[in-house]
Amino acid sequence: MSAIRVLLADDHTLVRAGFRTLLESLPGVEVVAEAGDGREVLRLSEKYRPDVILMDIAMPGLNGLEATARVTRASPHCRVIVLSMHLNEEYVLQALRAGASGYLLKDSGPTELEIAVQAVARGETYLSPPVSKQVIADYVQRVGGEEGPFKRLTPRQREVLQLVAEGHTTQEIAHKLGVSVKTIETHRAGLMERLDIHDIAGLVRYAIRVGLASAER
Repeated sequence: MSAIRVLLADDHTLVRAGFRTLLESLPGVEVVAEAGDGREVLRLSEKYRPDVILMDIAMPGLNGLEATARVTRASPHCRVIVLSMHLNEEYVLQALRAGASGYLLKDSGPTELEIAVQAVARGETYLSPPVSKQVIADYVQRVGGEEGPFKRLTPRQREVLQLVAEGHTTQEIAHKLGVSVKTIETHRAGLMERLDIHDIAGLVRYAIRVGLASAER
């Protein structure tokens, strides 16, 4: 039986080193690449075609949730386990909606990591035990199964929202995305209208709440 090919995605080098050591100690698992941000995930997943990606949520430029959505659309064979420090209903639901097959808390033990990787590689869904199915069911019932405003944002709007929340200026965002300043201003105005948030501080708070940015940044 061929080894499970894993791509590690986290913007902290020491965290990646720790996960690599754990993964390489597991039988039948091979770490094929490491990525430090979401854009690198897209490039390396296309190059190495991993079976499983361990994906941190809070990565700069392109966060783990958006990278998950793009990878799973482009490569349905690739299974994503989202890594997070947060037992947050909103984060978990966003990860599953983005196409993740697993949600693993970063304080999980090595045995749980092995179980999670093997489970998603078999095509199953894995949630850390604290992330119970009842928590998800309660949350879905509470929002009535309706799409919130975040779900209706375009991928480019979510990208702009993250960069705004990370503190980049309009000019910097335009440069990063290769578009004009006026285009970014239009996207930002559209974000404010769709989310009914009319100041930058409000956009930052919203981005943190839905997992696009970290309060630590």
